[in-house]
Amino acid sequence: MKKKYEKHLGIRLDNEAHDKIFYIAEYEGRSGSAQVLYLIRRCIVEFEKEHGKIELNKEENG
Repeated sequence: MKKKYEKHLGIRLDNEAHDKIFYIAEYEGRSGSAQVLYLIRRCIVEFEKEHGKIELNKEENG
């Protein structure tokens, strides 16, 4: 079952960064979007390891 995403994030990349992200994604068996999500999640995990869990207010998270 697909996960429902409620937010959209548009980003602009230069051609070199775009091509390299998609190269890595293909190497690791992911789509480009899945690779970006993987990197974002990894960033969150690393941040929380160093600074503690991020607690979000449900009203702010909506």
